[in-house]
Amino acid sequence: MIKHLLSGGDLDADTATEILDTAAEMATVAGREIKKLPALRGRTVVNLFYEDSTRTRISFEAAAKRLSADVINFSAKGSSVTKGESLKDTALTLQAMGADAVVIRHPASGAPHRLANWVDGSVVNAGDGTHEHPTQALLDAYTMRARLGRLAGLSVAVVGDVLHSRVARSNVLLLSTLGAKVTLVGPPTLIPVDIAGALAPGTDVSYDLDSVLPNVDVVMMLRVQRERMNDSYFPSAREYARRYGLDGPRMRRLPEHAIVMHPGPMNRGMEITPEVADSPRSTIVEQVTNGVSVRMAVLYLLLGGNNR
Repeated sequence: MIKHLLSGGDLDADTATEILDTAAEMATVAGREIKKLPALRGRTVVNLFYEDSTRTRISFEAAAKRLSADVINFSAKGSSVTKGESLKDTALTLQAMGADAVVIRHPASGAPHRLANWVDGSVVNAGDGTHEHPTQALLDAYTMRARLGRLAGLSVAVVGDVLHSRVARSNVLLLSTLGAKVTLVGPPTLIPVDIAGALAPGTDVSYDLDSVLPNVDVVMMLRVQRERMNDSYFPSAREYARRYGLDGPRMRRLPEHAIVMHPGPMNRGMEITPEVADSPRSTIVEQVTNGVSVRMAVLYLLLGGNNR
């Protein structure tokens, strides 16, 4: 097992499958009356979040606590970061306090990679700028496998704001490694030039959502990240929804077995309508549940599974 999880590209097929299989075992803990395992007793996990987060931060906290680890939650707001403390000085402070693992979310792409050079413990990337979010890709892959029974050979459409999406990048890398075929769909302004070939050869690009839908097993909608947009990438929200939003009529064009995913949070009515988000095809709530199991597996394998 690798020491850090910084990118979806860090995982080969065997390692990724090991994480998914371990997550399936961890999922059984959720059904118990006492949802605890002693695997990481005495270990310290620090959640180091420089950006706002609900699902990811709570998911990592729940995962660590279910493994009996000691958890320290660090938020940049209200800390010495507001006084000008650098990431390196914060990292050295955590190192001095004996952190065994640091889960980091940071607005700067590459921050987790720098952090990994400064601390002795494991570093898990919980999202860095517009770069990557590997545990989201793992939980997405876990959800696909749980719903559809396989990953190899699946056709997956990733739709929307690919330009600003760390989720899209990690999913392309991981799903391609596991044998799925990925197609990136969106307006030309929101799909970087040559991104498909640069991430994973064989990845396709399409600007026509309607032509892609009848042939996919999974459609993954991405949030339009307006907070990262400094220019006008499409005429209006209404125009975007008309061309690239997933509504009821479009959902009915999907194959009968196909599922709908979204990493959250959603812009209901823009990239996805309430009818679709709340339909039986939707796995959005399952993804949140599965996220805890997958992050339990990651922490266990990084800190406990191969070290005891």
